[in-house]
Amino acid sequence: MPAALTITVIDSHTAGEPTRVVIGGMPEELTRRAGGSVAQRREVFRARHDHLRAAIVNEPRGSEAMVGAMLCEPSDPAHAAGVIFFNTVGYLGMCGHGLIGLVATLAHLDRLSHGQVSVETPVGVVGASLAPDGRIRIDNVPSYRFRADVTVNVPGVGPVRGDVAWGGNWFFLVAEHGQSLELARVRELTDFCLRVRAALAAAGITGDNGAEIDHVELFGPPSGPHADSRNFVLCPGGAYDRSPCGTGTSAKLACLFADRKLAPGQVWRQESIVGTVFEGHFAVIESDPRGVIRPSIVGRAHVTARAELVLNDDDPFRWGIS
Repeated sequence: MPAALTITVIDSHTAGEPTRVVIGGMPEELTRRAGGSVAQRREVFRARHDHLRAAIVNEPRGSEAMVGAMLCEPSDPAHAAGVIFFNTVGYLGMCGHGLIGLVATLAHLDRLSHGQVSVETPVGVVGASLAPDGRIRIDNVPSYRFRADVTVNVPGVGPVRGDVAWGGNWFFLVAEHGQSLELARVRELTDFCLRVRAALAAAGITGDNGAEIDHVELFGPPSGPHADSRNFVLCPGGAYDRSPCGTGTSAKLACLFADRKLAPGQVWRQESIVGTVFEGHFAVIESDPRGVIRPSIVGRAHVTARAELVLNDDDPFRWGIS
């Protein structure tokens, strides 16, 4: 490794949740389409370059809430870009707020004008569009409810009932939790969700094909008439989502459709724990008998910084604090 490695990033936030888009300084086997599909390059990232992930998003350069998004060439040049999402503990399939942040970043770089584009993620191609007023819509990967009314016994809490759903990541969605969803109670809410997630793992409750459920999502009444629901989302690693969570809102839309509580095209306004709102609606994928939908999420992102991360070989935390 060179004595000093520099990585170019652009930071943004989407409805309060940070995204760090990596636009330079990464190995070519990750950024070039010659390395294979974006999903294949994510595995190379994980196996050979995980120290770079840690350096980019972990302290002292990042924070527990930071989500990284490595910009790369798509395997099909018909797509506008490829992206690999990651955080302080590993890699994500999709990230709704992160993709909105990526679109805002591409616009900031003059690589994207208003209109519709497609982006390759490790779990499929996602559509995105930038409106003249700055609102960004993403058309997420197909989403569905995998299991309904699953009860798990949580030590120190008791039985907790929820749905298991896919929205680009795996979620356990809980409406009846007895918690007050207030920002001042973040520590208590985090502890509750960590207990639920640990209980799910101990009980062997998973997503499809044994996939780990790494997100827990609590729902409650909104703070006002501007939204339909308020949520608290625990992300992998123990941080909470400041935004309403794009993949979590997608999973919620799938559950609402499965319960026949929301019709195709009907708008659902999801409020976050910090008071920001995503708008969501969906179309039904008629060819899939599982009740699969294609969710669309609308939100805004704001670029906050452009920086060169410097990784010196004499820095004891060159590769972050893990």
